[in-house]
Amino acid sequence: MSTYTVEDPRKVTTRRLAEMKAKGEKIAMLTAYDYSMARLVDAAGMDVILVGDSASNVMAGNTTTLPITLDEMIGYAKSVTKGTTRALVVCDMPFGSYQGNPLEALGSAIRIMKESGAEAVKLEGGEEIIESVRRIISAGIPVMGHLGLTPQSINKFGTYAVRAREEAEALKLISDAKMLEEAGCFAIVLEKIPASLAERVSKELTIPTIGIGAGAGCDGQVLVLQDMLGINKGFSPKFLRRYADLATVIEDAIGNYITDVKSSDFPNESEQY
Repeated sequence: MSTYTVEDPRKVTTRRLAEMKAKGEKIAMLTAYDYSMARLVDAAGMDVILVGDSASNVMAGNTTTLPITLDEMIGYAKSVTKGTTRALVVCDMPFGSYQGNPLEALGSAIRIMKESGAEAVKLEGGEEIIESVRRIISAGIPVMGHLGLTPQSINKFGTYAVRAREEAEALKLISDAKMLEEAGCFAIVLEKIPASLAERVSKELTIPTIGIGAGAGCDGQVLVLQDMLGINKGFSPKFLRRYADLATVIEDAIGNYITDVKSSDFPNESEQY
């Protein structure tokens, strides 16, 4: 058992997250996309596991999150839920599965819940997608919002730069956050916005905020697993803290294996029947 496991072993639910915010207890969230990694993340005591559409980048090798499909997201989420017992599992709804039609959004969310076993869904956007959010929540499906930098809208913004620096965009973000809370969202991810704005939003909302590149004033934090483990060496934004250099560890291990095979050192007598 990991020595990092939190004191409270209870299953994390949306209600537990609300309790954590009320007590001032920070919420830890990481992404995962497969069974083996989900087991490790969950065993360490993670509060929330996000099956992110970042799988499009780190698992499928796409340059944006746009190509990943609903079927693919369901597949990743299904693997993650099999490896999770404590953490709340949230699945991203991919681009095109909810933006245009609230009924289509509901159908997509129902498929995720029924076929993957995930316990909540996450949508990007505010006022523009609020009817989809309301429709999904009306069916009893928990929704996590996502404001600030919304990667599914990269072609609209044309850049991954910090959002909401200007007053008009900041005021819209605050309005959108309150609208999502009123619609019934249980939490909101705030991505790549000024820390002062994220802190203000976090204080004005009763639901938790989860930051990524949004400063320490949020109620919790999220990172992409492959980024914080140092598997993805090509991504180094200011907000990323690397907790390991697994790319080097893995490359060395594989290199040693190749050397041992080619030199006939592996397998040795104790490694055969």
